[in-house]
Amino acid sequence: MRRAAREARLEGRSIGFVPTMGYLHEAHLRLLDRAVAETDLSVMSVFVNPQQFGPREDYEKYPRDEPRDRALARGRGCEIMFCPSAEHMYPAGFATSVRVKGLENKLCGISRPGHFEGVCNVVLKLVNIVGPDRLYLGQKDAQQAFILEKMIRDLDLDVSVVVRPTVREPDGLAMSSRNVYLTEAQRAQAPVLFRALKSGERAIRDGERTPLRVKKIMRRKFEDAPLARVEYLEAVDAADLETPKRLGGRVLLAGAVWFGRTRLIDNVIVKL
Repeated sequence: MRRAAREARLEGRSIGFVPTMGYLHEAHLRLLDRAVAETDLSVMSVFVNPQQFGPREDYEKYPRDEPRDRALARGRGCEIMFCPSAEHMYPAGFATSVRVKGLENKLCGISRPGHFEGVCNVVLKLVNIVGPDRLYLGQKDAQQAFILEKMIRDLDLDVSVVVRPTVREPDGLAMSSRNVYLTEAQRAQAPVLFRALKSGERAIRDGERTPLRVKKIMRRKFEDAPLARVEYLEAVDAADLETPKRLGGRVLLAGAVWFGRTRLIDNVIVKL
């Protein structure tokens, strides 16, 4: 991978990089489409990062199908698929870690301690290996994107971050590799999260500026989704993920919901 990247740079070719945990879906492939369109060499990684999973999370059961991923990526113009092993990424004695203080322990970080530290570790390593000009991320993982942008600025990494809009199913459900876990009944109710976020957006557009009232409006949508268990619904400042006294500027409406053992996240950004 390093040799291929070095050769590309010597030839004056730009590199676009899409990091994934595999089991590709249309959202991943649209990020790849942008990399293919905007850079000379498109690289996609597939690595299920053990550092991102807590002790009771689904690392062993996380869906994997590398041959399928390779075929899908090749069909969309990917030139290099980089699939390192956990042993290569975290060799014996690995002891270095990167954290973005302040942003990592909010929203998803409250229930997933260490998760974003694992994200930073693996993306920093991948960026160092691939050496991309552009790093493509999805808006669905908004907190992750904010944290990685901050890490890249703070460490002066020579890569531009491109965050693309969330890709959704026709009923509004954000595309995710974990959607395959949902039962038929759970899948029918899963779009409630997006509907809740949109109800919060409408309230803000109509003049509501109190975060608590916006959260109550969003939570009401779950009265019609008895299979859903809300982990959090928040209305925060998109810059620091803090809850302001009064909403303004760029507002992040974000939520995490459980359907059985499946955790779904989504968000909407409102610009005032």
